[in-house]
Amino acid sequence: MTCLTQVEIGGAPDYVKVRWVETITDISLLSGALPTVVLAIGALGAVWLLVAQRRWYYYLALPACLIGATLVTLLAYQIVENWWRPFPDPVETEVYVWIGVAIAAIALLVPRILTARHWPGRVLTVVAVLAVVLAASSQINRVFAYYPTLRTALGMSNAHEVDFAAVPGPTATTVTGRPLDSVWQAPAGMPSTGDVTSVSIPGDKSGFAARPARVYLPPAYLTDPRALLPVLVMMAGQPGEPDDWIKSGGLATTMNDFAAAHDGLAPVVVVADGTGSTLANPLCMDSRLGNVDTYLAVDVPNWVKAHLQVDPNPRSWAVGGLSYGGTCALQLATNHPDVYPTFLDFSGQVEPTLGDRQRTVDAAFGGDDAAFRKVNPLDLLTARDFSGSAGMFVVGAGDDEYRDGQRKMAAAAKGAGMEVVYLEVPGGHSFAVWTAALRASMDWLAKRLGLIP
Repeated sequence: MTCLTQVEIGGAPDYVKVRWVETITDISLLSGALPTVVLAIGALGAVWLLVAQRRWYYYLALPACLIGATLVTLLAYQIVENWWRPFPDPVETEVYVWIGVAIAAIALLVPRILTARHWPGRVLTVVAVLAVVLAASSQINRVFAYYPTLRTALGMSNAHEVDFAAVPGPTATTVTGRPLDSVWQAPAGMPSTGDVTSVSIPGDKSGFAARPARVYLPPAYLTDPRALLPVLVMMAGQPGEPDDWIKSGGLATTMNDFAAAHDGLAPVVVVADGTGSTLANPLCMDSRLGNVDTYLAVDVPNWVKAHLQVDPNPRSWAVGGLSYGGTCALQLATNHPDVYPTFLDFSGQVEPTLGDRQRTVDAAFGGDDAAFRKVNPLDLLTARDFSGSAGMFVVGAGDDEYRDGQRKMAAAAKGAGMEVVYLEVPGGHSFAVWTAALRASMDWLAKRLGLIP
């Protein structure tokens, strides 16, 4: 999406310049020419690093650096996957391969410089190392699709950002109905896109120290009269942060596109913090690791109802997320169907985990497996009836780590009486999948929340 403004631009040449800059920053980092060119230049850099006119380089430096890089990469794999285990799911092997390539290039920097007779060769060596590292980073980014464009990599947002203090307060007149679009007419002067803001939601009941949430307010919220809109609470993955849904998941673009097709109507979206920090994994439970369940099921809804003018009816509320956030969404939907009777589970797990069941139970509940099973979604789906709830499961068709688990959980939810939609989209465990998942869910979600018939 291209966002242009005439403010402080002052004429056609500047307008063209802004448009040119925005076109450049919207270039894809995942497909097309740029990642291919970066990979090709990286390959040329690798050739330069591997070829030198010194025998000692081939017999000593090159093998030592390549073996050393391999050993360091294997050690990193062992630490991350088997000892530390900061992530609930394994990192793809391809990522470690590219990390190893980058380490090898950096290790070759000094010996390859020493083989160069003149300064142009030394400068070219530095450029070659940077090219290889950039190519490796590009390939890792393509695995996760974390930075889809140059704009996101540079920290530039597509969304219209405002301070929370600038969000319009309550209006005297609201429009409500079910479906809402049957009684809503977009008033004159309604913005063409929604606003995105950041705000801290305190853990008054839970005591959970959350990072600021990201909030999307659709055009129909920014008017007077105001549509009384439904609410979608979203969570990011682990590792991750609330801004991931805006920066990498295309949330604002998806919501703006939906609103543009429905007279400004879309859910108010609150991307709440479900971990507390980038690497923390509190399992979205109330446990020794933190009271995340209470934060997301009590504190967040209470704050939203007190500070935003939205539809308070639970049937107009949904919860969703990606990976860890998807697992968390299903946890909240099964533990609190009265708060979140609708959910979106994108690439979630079979159960909340720190890597294995025993480690999880020990860390969260001091070894009390019964306490874990009391709040575990699969156990709840087996024991209770959820005929009033509904959910959508979406997973990448190439996500071998999570696809079977999503199928299993969708079947269990259906067996518990839920209205269930299961969908596979092209891709693996990446933001490309989650962006597509949110877009594919919108019509179903909007009907479920009473926006459209």
